[in-house]
Amino acid sequence: MTIFADDVISGVTRHMNGDHAGDNLLIAQAFGYPEATESTMVGVTDAAGQWRVTDPAGEHELSVSWPNGPISERPQIRSAVVELYQAACAKLGVPAREEHQAPTAATTAPHGEHGAHAHAHGKQADAAQSDAAQGTEDRPFSVVIRESSWSDHSDSEGATFMEDIMRGKGSLQDYIDLVAQHFFMYEALEAAADRVASDPDFSGFHAPALVRLPALEADLAHLIGADWRERIVAAPATAAYAARISEVAAEGWVAGVVAHHYTRYLGDLSGGQYIAKRVAKQHDLPSAGVEFYDFTELGDLAEFKNQYRAALDVLGTRLDEAERARMLDEVRTAYAFNTAVFRDLGQAKLAA
Repeated sequence: MTIFADDVISGVTRHMNGDHAGDNLLIAQAFGYPEATESTMVGVTDAAGQWRVTDPAGEHELSVSWPNGPISERPQIRSAVVELYQAACAKLGVPAREEHQAPTAATTAPHGEHGAHAHAHGKQADAAQSDAAQGTEDRPFSVVIRESSWSDHSDSEGATFMEDIMRGKGSLQDYIDLVAQHFFMYEALEAAADRVASDPDFSGFHAPALVRLPALEADLAHLIGADWRERIVAAPATAAYAARISEVAAEGWVAGVVAHHYTRYLGDLSGGQYIAKRVAKQHDLPSAGVEFYDFTELGDLAEFKNQYRAALDVLGTRLDEAERARMLDEVRTAYAFNTAVFRDLGQAKLAA
């Protein structure tokens, strides 16, 4: 029996819940819960993928075996998930997305760790990451970005912090600590968005209803008290993350700002919605405690995400190959910073 490292599982589930929420739902509807309304991937084993599913009868745990049998290597996870998605589409009689209609070497090759950028871990992108940047003119750029964001981290210590929150195992203090780190992240990110707002290449990305700082301030006031600003501290990884965002913005590098913008907001609009429901239910929080995840003003979230991805596709047509590769690298950098923040929070919790 193969046991995948916690950080590998965390990376896969974060990717699926952030960029493939619809796929999760299809899998749940095809393999046990046809009336499912929500489905969140929560685990990976050598034999199966694991989801938490909600339907009119309540909440359920779902384990679905990999179509071609057990797997033993991290690069096989992506192939297994794609095969399961294809099987779900076939079972439900719906067409698979074009990039997943027939697996090829390009779609089943492993993608490297998100920390390829020197500002995250000082490592160079591996051959698979370089391959992801090739041929981007032939496919929608949003698809290329999505496919480049599978993780392969080597240090798992503390990486289960976020998974514990998603599984309902985290404490209220864990959630408060996460909200505090979000404040520092979004303080830098929204300042960066303001800095490049007038650039035509940034058009279509930062809708006013995306702004999160007022919601974070309300959440922190509710969770900590009126003196919350004096009581929160950025974790080392969070401080480095915010510094990188500010550095990209100071350079005036719009594609780099979009890389961080995409990584944060698309996650908030997808897996973040599940986190809000889980935390609110577990800790009996009113809207003020989870206001950060309330994007009601955006309207239909699925439609907004489609529009956002269309804007990514347009941006991709304006960038040359070198610039697209550079942006993909920055996306992996953003993911690496996110993982590092979770690790810092996990280590701080263990040390407390």
